[in-house]
Amino acid sequence: MGRVRGLHGLRGVVRVEVLTDRPEERFAAGSVLMLEGGPRRLTVASASPVADGPGWWLSFREVKGRASAESLRDAFLEIEVDRATDLGPDEAYWHEVIGSRVRGRDGRVLGTVADVYRAGEAEVYVVRGGPPGEFDVPAVRGIVIEFAPRGGEIVVDEAVLDLAGPPVDGLPPGERKPHRWSRHGKGRPTPQADGVEPRDGGEGGP
Repeated sequence: MGRVRGLHGLRGVVRVEVLTDRPEERFAAGSVLMLEGGPRRLTVASASPVADGPGWWLSFREVKGRASAESLRDAFLEIEVDRATDLGPDEAYWHEVIGSRVRGRDGRVLGTVADVYRAGEAEVYVVRGGPPGEFDVPAVRGIVIEFAPRGGEIVVDEAVLDLAGPPVDGLPPGERKPHRWSRHGKGRPTPQADGVEPRDGGEGGP
């Protein structure tokens, strides 16, 4: 659902990077979140969006002060969900998108989705392992022609991506600039071509 990015004040409030498209629901007071990879559970006491930047302020009933909150720094926050009821028929988690083959219109394999991150309101798929080298695919109509992660495949319009051109950031393949926010998790779904939309994926999945 999110990742703890910083602390605020002395009462244990933390600043959380939002990795869900439903923060109002996921971070509602009384919701129980878990730390990635462990049994520790945290009950949301209060939550509000950060007024002057990205993220939300969260406090937990189990975290009484700044010293206790310090142990949460950089931790991923998860929630248990039932995939059958949490997703619609045309939705998928980000971790289901990762590993999908990416093909061009002509059927040529361009690589596989190695990661997903959010840039503004759009999801972006990081594709590696194919002839073009590493490249990004914005998850928007006009680029994504077919989106079927449950079938393990995404079809893109490689002509629009201009894969034969130089890297946009001027770096050779394999030397990508790091993203400001983590790419582990989920974000707001963006309009897709016919098929499945990514939703609330990654570590918070079933």
